[in-house]
This record gives sequence, structure tokens and C-alpha cells, in this order.
Amino acid sequence: MLKGKFPLNKFEAIPTPFYYYNMELLKKTLENVTMEACKKDFHIHYAVKANANPRILSTIAQFGLGADCVSGGEIQAALNAGFPNNKIVFAGVGKADWEINLGLDNHIFCFNVESAAELEVLNDLAEAKHVIADIALRINPEIDAHTHAKITTGMKENKFGINLSQLGDVIKLTENLHNVNLIGIHYHIGSQITDMAAFRNLVIRVNEIQDELEARGIIVANLNFGGGLGISYEHPNHLAIPAFDDYFSVFNKLLERRPGQKIHFEPGRSIVAQCGSLISKVLYVKEGETKKFCILDAGFTDLIRPAMYGAYHRIENISSDDIINIYDVVGPICESSDVFGTNIELNKTRRGDIVAIRSAGAYGEIMASQYNCRKLPQAYFSDTI
Repeated sequence: MLKGKFPLNKFEAIPTPFYYYNMELLKKTLENVTMEACKKDFHIHYAVKANANPRILSTIAQFGLGADCVSGGEIQAALNAGFPNNKIVFAGVGKADWEINLGLDNHIFCFNVESAAELEVLNDLAEAKHVIADIALRINPEIDAHTHAKITTGMKENKFGINLSQLGDVIKLTENLHNVNLIGIHYHIGSQITDMAAFRNLVIRVNEIQDELEARGIIVANLNFGGGLGISYEHPNHLAIPAFDDYFSVFNKLLERRPGQKIHFEPGRSIVAQCGSLISKVLYVKEGETKKFCILDAGFTDLIRPAMYGAYHRIENISSDDIINIYDVVGPICESSDVFGTNIELNKTRRGDIVAIRSAGAYGEIMASQYNCRKLPQAYFSDTI
């Protein structure tokens, strides 16, 4: 039953660990998100930080999405993959001068500015080039996303964005700077959000902020709600494509949209997570006094989310249909945190079996490292393998 999900016969000839991408699922996901966004006249920028594999990026660009970048390297990767420069937005709390200059030189759509200090530097660099930079101010709306503390971004104690209490002063500053042009407001409250109440609360707060801005004579042309829509890590087969229709409907129904105002979103995980799996081989099954350990040749150098966030990924032995056993699934790295899951139900596992760690298309390959002098995992694709 499990073998039908993956081309097991082809996997056996490929050195593990590696990433495997289901390109049919990626394209179906892109078709769905673009269709649902089009119904409501929303604009989509893919969050490049989720997965910057060149093949993945070029496929996403072919569907007409823009790119949400958080580094100069991501801007260049997006341009190389075919994203139009006028659909690239650049966010990040610490933009280096060379990164800002790269954005200016390529006439990107917008800089999402996160502090007064950054605003002044951006103005100076734009002035030196005799250009005007279009900007959106990233505001912390004080909305609790009720997600993991390390992926919450919209509170005043987070390093990101401009606090509401500072907004008035920053707007005054923009009015006194001649090489920046305020075209929007940007929000991003966190990641892996599955409770639509958080997004409803965000929209209500944004309506209030818009009213306050309008009282000052300011109507912004663009509202950017960032990303954050979560996926089902527990059921990657049955819930392979997130409910983009429900997600967009929250904003469409509640937002008090001004005439002509453009609405932007920056999904990342929700587009690419389910299409990717980390494929590994069992090195040993170790019988402890109280536990059985399934030791893989993949470690947190290949997929760091479980070690960094305590994140859950569904783990499957795709080369066994035997009875279920309980294992702690671990990697070979010399760190106690190199654990993919504890008390995991797997078909009886033996040395040489092939294991798939699911929903790894986002923040998997892109966060891989060479700690312990390990090689970076290679990527393979369903339509070329």
C-alpha cells in the first residue's frame, strides 16, 4: 500500500539522503492558489525563503506569481528564475546596503521597511542613485498568531516591523524624505497558522489602522498581509492542498477595502511543503532497554525543523508492509537533538529500508547545513527521475 506513493524501484538506485519533489502536486497547488486569488483580485508573491531550489522557483514563476524576498541572494535567485522585477518585494529587518542597492538597481516593486533607521538609509541610497524607492511600512498589529514562539512575528516584542505606537512618527519621517514613496502597509503575524481566527483578528485590526490613517489623509494603494497559512503535517495525503478558498475568504469578507486598493499575500510553506519529502535509508535498528531506535542516514543537517522547533513530520517506511512497531527515529549527527520523532509507528524496519519524511518541501532543503562535514542533500523531481 505504501509503495504506490513513491517510485521505490528508482529510489533504490539513488544515494540517500535526498529530497524528492512531486511536481504534479506542486503544479496542482499553484493552479489552486492562483485560481482562488484571481476570484478575489488578490496578488500573490511566493515567499522564497521556504524553498529556493531553482527548479521549484522557475516552476512557480511560470504560474505568474511574484516573489517575496528577505535577502539580496533571494532577489537574485528570483530574477534568475524568471520572476518579473516589478513583482518582487523585499522584506527583512536587517537589509545590508548592497542588498538594498541590488533592489534599487533592478527596480523591484517594493521595499517592506521595518524601522525608521532603515527608512533613512534606504532614502540615502536611493538619493545617491537619483531614484525613488517605493516602500510599504511593515507594522506589528499586536495580533497573537497562537503558533510556535520561534515563528511568531507580529507582536511588539518581536524584532520585526514597526510598533503601532511608532507609526505616526515614521509616517512623518516618510513625508520629509524625498527619495522614498509610501505605497503600502505590510503585515506578517507568524507562520504555520491553522486557526482562521488569527487572520480574522488581523483584518479587524487592519480596518482600524486604515481608518486612523484615513483620518490623517492617508489612503495606501497596497495592503500586504504577508503569509502564514499552515498545512496539515499529520495528513499529507488527504490534505495535500491547503484550503486557500477559506483563507482568502476571511480577507475578502471582512476587509474594508478602499476603491482601487490592491491586496497582496506572501504564501510560502502552503505552496511547497506538501510536494517535498526527505528520502533516507535505515542504517541500523538499535535495541535499547526501553526503546527501539531507527537510525537513519539523514540528520538535522538535512531537515532541521524537528530539532529547531520540535516540529512534527509524518514518517513512513516505504519499503515495508510488515507489522507496526514503535521506534524513536533519529539521525547520525553527534547531537542529542538529532531526533526526527519519538514513539513513531512504522512498519517493521530493517537495515537498508527506505524511509520518507513527509511535508518537507518547505524549510527543508533550503535550511540544510554541512555540520559534521556532511554533504548537502541533492534534489530529484518526479517528472525527471
